Amino acid sequence: MSNTDERDWSDWIGREQRQTDRLDEALAARWCATFDRAVPADGVMPQGIHFCLCTPEAPTAMLGEDGHPLRSDAPDSFLPPVPLPRRMWAGSSIAFHAPLPIGAQIERTSRIESVTPKSGSRGEMVFVEVSHETRADGDLAVREVQSLVYLEALAPDAPLSPPPTGEARFDYRAWDTVEVAAPSEALLFRYSALTFNTHRIHYDAPYAREVERYRGLVVHGPLTASLLLQMLPQPESRFIFRGLSPAIAGETLHLAMREGESGIELGAFAADGRHVTKAEASLPDNPQSA
Repeated sequence: MSNTDERDWSDWIGREQRQTDRLDEALAARWCATFDRAVPADGVMPQGIHFCLCTPEAPTAMLGEDGHPLRSDAPDSFLPPVPLPRRMWAGSSIAFHAPLPIGAQIERTSRIESVTPKSGSRGEMVFVEVSHETRADGDLAVREVQSLVYLEALAPDAPLSPPPTGEARFDYRAWDTVEVAAPSEALLFRYSALTFNTHRIHYDAPYAREVERYRGLVVHGPLTASLLLQMLPQPESRFIFRGLSPAIAGETLHLAMREGESGIELGAFAADGRHVTKAEASLPDNPQSA
């Protein structure tokens, strides 16, 4: 039995954290500038803005080596102190209940739903599910279940991830709509600022390469999800995304969309067809099920 399997995480299940924010005009303008969009004339922000609300508030002195806030056994510690150094946002299931207008007062309640140790080909892992309920001026706007995964450290000579781009090419013929992007270092910097995300894999290339063994700076999972959300012809009630492989800053991303059997299928792909992010969107009868 591994060390993480032996640990009793029951004290963290059900822990809650409440944060408040305001979706003010300055944040709206910065978000739109980051994505080269005009501020909406009707004052309703595009889906994806919620990723930039109620951001982390840990003092700089309380950040760990990777840039994330330190985790501890303290009674007021929200995330469990998983003894694995690498953390990734694996994906989210999101239900959009109401728009988020500029000027709204925001309240977000977060809750630890589960902490699940596992072992596999990548060694010890711990999966943490966190639910977020975001309200705008008191009304439920977004309900999200976010999946985090903690992983073991890699050896200093471990192969860099992802592998270099191969000779294969993304096949756009299987998709109804395809857009091409190449997220720049400037875009990653701005998105880190919008989300107050100090994870070093997004701005510190030597750290990303030498410590976490990425081939370059890593594009944020919610940044890729936001680019996919912007492809949708109308706001959707339900959006699910899952990260499959790292996207690297400066490299081509194909953002693809097509009609599926139960809604809209979306995906982000590297130039050689490597699947980076899988997503789907729909207008379910009961968006609370997301």
